[in-house]
Amino acid sequence: MALITKAPRGTHDILPGEIHKWQHVEQVISEVFSTFGYREIRLPTFEHTELFERGVGDTTDVVQKEMYTFEDKGGRSITLRPEGTSPVVRAVLENGLDKGALPLRTAYFLSCFRYEKPQAGRLREFHQFGIEMFGTATADADTEVILVADAVFKRFGIRNLTLTLNSIGCPTCRKEYHAALKAYFAGHVEELCETCRDRLERNPMRILDCKSPVCHEIAKGAPVILDYLCDECREHFDAVKRNLDALGIPYRVDPTIVRGLDYYSKTVFEFVSNEIGAQGTVCGGGRYDGLIPILGGDPLPGIGFGMGLERLLLTLEAAGYAFPSPEGPAVYIGNIGEPAGVCALELVTQLRQAGIAAEKDIVGRSLKAQMKYADKIGAKYTLILGDSELESRRAKLKDMATGESVEIDLDQIVTEMTNRR
Repeated sequence: MALITKAPRGTHDILPGEIHKWQHVEQVISEVFSTFGYREIRLPTFEHTELFERGVGDTTDVVQKEMYTFEDKGGRSITLRPEGTSPVVRAVLENGLDKGALPLRTAYFLSCFRYEKPQAGRLREFHQFGIEMFGTATADADTEVILVADAVFKRFGIRNLTLTLNSIGCPTCRKEYHAALKAYFAGHVEELCETCRDRLERNPMRILDCKSPVCHEIAKGAPVILDYLCDECREHFDAVKRNLDALGIPYRVDPTIVRGLDYYSKTVFEFVSNEIGAQGTVCGGGRYDGLIPILGGDPLPGIGFGMGLERLLLTLEAAGYAFPSPEGPAVYIGNIGEPAGVCALELVTQLRQAGIAAEKDIVGRSLKAQMKYADKIGAKYTLILGDSELESRRAKLKDMATGESVEIDLDQIVTEMTNRR
């Protein structure tokens, strides 16, 4: 019989046979960000659309082309979150976290949604790890955020990444830069896509981030933001570079990094892999000191990054990373006959209550089929119960890896299995 439907294009089922990789990655990342003092925040999957129109920027591809937006039953415009920073800022302001101890360090794991062409490492529903820090405008804060990402990659032993940096300045120096961009692109206006013609007056920096091959080629000859930085932005950028130099962290200055989101300012950065195809950016972030006032809060500096978990997993697999093997139950208790089945139920219940993973037959399989099943699910030990085992209250515990067996007291099974952990 044919399936009535399949998963929507650009989505991916994370199956039981691969979830251990995700759990391992999330556990390692959590251990890293905790050492830097970041604490996890959990957010709604959807927000009011104006949050992203104001926060992300209505001249971006994300808002103009990629958001999943719908009207709810109350007539409100709702959007599945396309990124994590704006929702974190909304939560910080709504819950008064900006009035507490600063700097405020937050971290999150979440799914995001963007309508774009699915390809390796880029899905319409994708998963991110991110951090956001609020309350300090120093270059040391920029450095720390970069160090968190660097520490994650080092914990996984990933060496084939390039850290790229740029500064996109502040509103003061960008005013002059915008004028230079307008003058340059005005000479190519007939060649630009319709979207970029609109951007030319509203936000010409967005043209540098256009995915159109024609616009991308034209943008290669555009003025470079680093030539227009004000003294404050230049010194800030130089301080970030000095910190990284002092720590021996290699980087490359890339003036083409401009970010696809309007809220960024000053430092922007990416970690790029050359082993996962065209979508090689594994992590991207930067400073967004102007975002909180845009969303209704008092001025407060912010900086953070987002790390694509699908892309991180692709990078780990390309590097031959040794993920821990998924664990089966500590013991599978096979049984012959109804009394043995009741005893097996009692024993697995005792084991589970002690925090030890245990299974028994609940299908009605033959003993031979039970043992095949135990092998398939990766049980570490097996125990078979029949009439003689019930009478003596003793049974043979078999190590499935070595084939060795040892006789144990059924009344001491919890102690026995605890000692074998």
